[in-house]
Amino acid sequence: MHAEVAGAAREEVRSVWNDELEIHVQVGGSGPPLVFLHAAGGLRWGAFLDRLAEHYTVYAPQLPGTHPSDPHAIHKVESFADLLLMYEELVRALGVAGAPVVGESFGGMMAADLAAHFPELFSRIVLLAPAGLWLDDHPPRVFELSAAAPAEVPAYLFADPDSDIAKAFLAMPDDPELIPGMVASLVWAQGCSGKFLWPIPDQGTAKRLHRVRAPTLIVFGSEDRVMPAVYGEEYARRIAGSRLEILEGCGHIPHVEELERTLELVTSFLGA
Repeated sequence: MHAEVAGAAREEVRSVWNDELEIHVQVGGSGPPLVFLHAAGGLRWGAFLDRLAEHYTVYAPQLPGTHPSDPHAIHKVESFADLLLMYEELVRALGVAGAPVVGESFGGMMAADLAAHFPELFSRIVLLAPAGLWLDDHPPRVFELSAAAPAEVPAYLFADPDSDIAKAFLAMPDDPELIPGMVASLVWAQGCSGKFLWPIPDQGTAKRLHRVRAPTLIVFGSEDRVMPAVYGEEYARRIAGSRLEILEGCGHIPHVEELERTLELVTSFLGA
């Protein structure tokens, strides 16, 4: 029933930052609004978003620079602080302030910090293996991932890098002529997010997390080799009243590797 991905139904564009920047938003589903903030590799509308779209109208903004129509838009974003203000303007321009938010990895970092800056912006928060913190004893391995040879990447992202799920997620197009463009888009997207993650993905989020007021669910995989699960404990310690779930036998992308378990947690928490 859910084997094929339907994808976003439409695209909306909103001008922010005194009309100096346009942000493209993929929208799909029906029901109350939900905001989804993607990871460093760009937006991938997969089965997880399709399933959320059965209960919600999902609004998935694309980080400036990651939409093919304007790859240089990222140059208009000078700092992470500016990016947060731009996204706050975007949420209000879309008319979805007060909706729940789900953020994965880099998007989780953004969701948490947006909620810290604007405590009433989201009604509920779901953080899927969020970046944004730094522990000297457990440094994130995101830069190892970025520099890894293609054959090494699956082991960073998945607990079982040889699984059909991992292979499908990392598969290249059947048409060889499409492969260079796909690789270039992925590298460029990582560069756009890398502007805020390099050299250390610490933008001061930790000192602001006490300001988060919305109920928060934090999900990590026990075998996450990019952001070790100890970061889930750190997020939970810093966000009062938050709930931490660690999925055993799961890597850095719980909503892909453990789709059903993650969906059950998320939809139950959100009250879908």
